[in-house]
Amino acid sequence: MATAITHVQPGSIAQRLGLKEGDQLVSIAGEPIIDQIDYQALTANRRFDMVIRRTDGREETLHVRKQDWEPLGVTLDQTIVSSPRPCKNHCIFCFIDQMPPGMRKTLYVKDDDWRLSLMMGNYITMTNIDDAELDRIIRRKVSPLFISVQCTDPDMRVKMLRNPKAAQIMDNLRLLKKHGIRFHCQIVLCPGWNDGEILMKSIRELAELAPAAQSIALVPIGLTKHRDGLPYIKPYDKDMAAALIESVKPLQEKFLKEMGTRFVFPADEFYCLSGLPIPEDEEYEDYPQIENGVGMLRMFETDLQYAAEDFPVEETAPRRLCIATGTSIAPFLQRLADKYAPKGTTVEVRPIVNRFFGESVTVAGLITGGNLVEQCRDVNADEILIVRSMIRAEGDLFLDDMSVEDVRKALPAPLLITESTGEGFWRAISGYTDPV
Repeated sequence: MATAITHVQPGSIAQRLGLKEGDQLVSIAGEPIIDQIDYQALTANRRFDMVIRRTDGREETLHVRKQDWEPLGVTLDQTIVSSPRPCKNHCIFCFIDQMPPGMRKTLYVKDDDWRLSLMMGNYITMTNIDDAELDRIIRRKVSPLFISVQCTDPDMRVKMLRNPKAAQIMDNLRLLKKHGIRFHCQIVLCPGWNDGEILMKSIRELAELAPAAQSIALVPIGLTKHRDGLPYIKPYDKDMAAALIESVKPLQEKFLKEMGTRFVFPADEFYCLSGLPIPEDEEYEDYPQIENGVGMLRMFETDLQYAAEDFPVEETAPRRLCIATGTSIAPFLQRLADKYAPKGTTVEVRPIVNRFFGESVTVAGLITGGNLVEQCRDVNADEILIVRSMIRAEGDLFLDDMSVEDVRKALPAPLLITESTGEGFWRAISGYTDPV
């Protein structure tokens, strides 16, 4: 196995060694290079030998001497991001399996790649990691990983993931702990499956793996109306969400006293569903699960408060703003808008019912262009505000492939697109952000 070099940084160690575009990297320190994980780990050392295959087929061994972590200065032709390892499960809660047909192909990609877990924080199930890859994780000292546990009961986990290898989760986690690999855990809660006593058992058993196990996020299952071939799962309602939060509080107090961390954190959606107050900033500690929707609302409000202090606006010209968002977060945003909007600015937060995926899908990021247009035709405002997470990274399409430009033309007011942050919210309602 050899990997082509596509670029050599001018003035780099690689250039001084005579490496050129088109050369192939055969091995470093006697090991073949599978991907960027290997490359970064093996080139971090001060001294190593590197075998290069030149464009004419000759192989040379180069002796590298450099400072720790000093970059070698080459770009390789392969990228794990463009070809992630696919998921081999058939989970009862998989959101991709609940999407309607006919959407763009990239939306149906199911990755389960530990390399993306390390580099991007993606959650993995570990069911497609063989012994060789597990050994590589240990040798490369990969930390932290983000692991979708669901439950520690092997029989239930097999039923939920519909993969016999799912039963090995605790053996794998114990092995990671033994070798000093840290990991954060996720439990997607499916009422009637992995809640109740199974959940309590899972939390206790994962806590026994601390400090290797660093935190647990409890996330409610996302259910769409497209569940043909999947078992029925009852969605969380207000009372169920409140009961879940209350059941976790004693464990948080116990863990804080014994471990110095609350360890287990319910996702923000449980607080939106239940109507219970969002925990204070210190209760999220260092926000270990922020990318998993745990503490985002508290951080949002804190950032909004700071932005309002840093960019004070007491009054604006008369201005009407409509914020179109998901149904779960709408009451939260309306409260903040009522509190922080400058004098002269009135804000209506309009919850958009998701008729594309189903009304049980309540988050802003899954609102489609069609639903936005349909439910904002009667808006009486100077501007309509949405968050950038509603459109893809390229900034041009909603999930239903409706373009931003087509949505803009169909709306009765100019469209304002802002970041999903407290500062972005403040700049929008105070007039700092121009329409896009």
